[in-house]
Amino acid sequence: MKVAIMQPYFFPYIGYFQLIGSVDLFVIYDNIKYTKKGWINRNRFLRNGADCVFTVTLRKDSDSFDVRDRSVAADFDRGKIVAQLREAYRRAPHFKEGFPIVEKAVMTPQDNLFEYVHNSVVEVCRYLGIGTRIVSSSSLGIRPALKAQDMVLALCKAAGATTYVNAIGGQELYDREKFCEQSVDLKFLKTHPIAYPQFGDPFVPWLSIIDVMMFNPVARIREFLESGYELI
Repeated sequence: MKVAIMQPYFFPYIGYFQLIGSVDLFVIYDNIKYTKKGWINRNRFLRNGADCVFTVTLRKDSDSFDVRDRSVAADFDRGKIVAQLREAYRRAPHFKEGFPIVEKAVMTPQDNLFEYVHNSVVEVCRYLGIGTRIVSSSSLGIRPALKAQDMVLALCKAAGATTYVNAIGGQELYDREKFCEQSVDLKFLKTHPIAYPQFGDPFVPWLSIIDVMMFNPVARIREFLESGYELI
């Protein structure tokens, strides 16, 4: 049983989907604190050859609230984000196939932040044919008081994990011996450099999965997902 655990991100970059596709069970944290400077409710897209940020505005709430307790702002203009992305990518070669998926996810009437962001991940997985089971962290019944590695190990045990796969950026956060003590093999996913034409301009890497969808057919994206990384 291969398991991965990540924070929720709105239309995350392709490495996030490589991680989902590499495991049997993908756990998304919903009972963690919202962080203002993270990527939970924002991401980057390509506009005029440079990266720009699109953001889901949130209702003003206590900083102590978990992601699952935060809400999208009542005046959040979904149509504005759709218009920004449409204008940026309308000339992209795979706009016709991919943009309806993006528009559907952005325009969903869900107001709960976790559910709204979670839906964007699920819609993209469906479009790309990723069949990994996705669950929320709270559904596994682990005490939220646990932190960092202890929380990950507890979630792995609850999920029956024999292998835990983490993004490469977490190498310094985890101790392989601690995982071995729990009979869990610790792996890290390292994404290979991925590049593709973007309107003939110099390539801008690590944008939202939206950019990948606009410039590549599903078959090509599947190649990125299946062979564009290594586990170390």
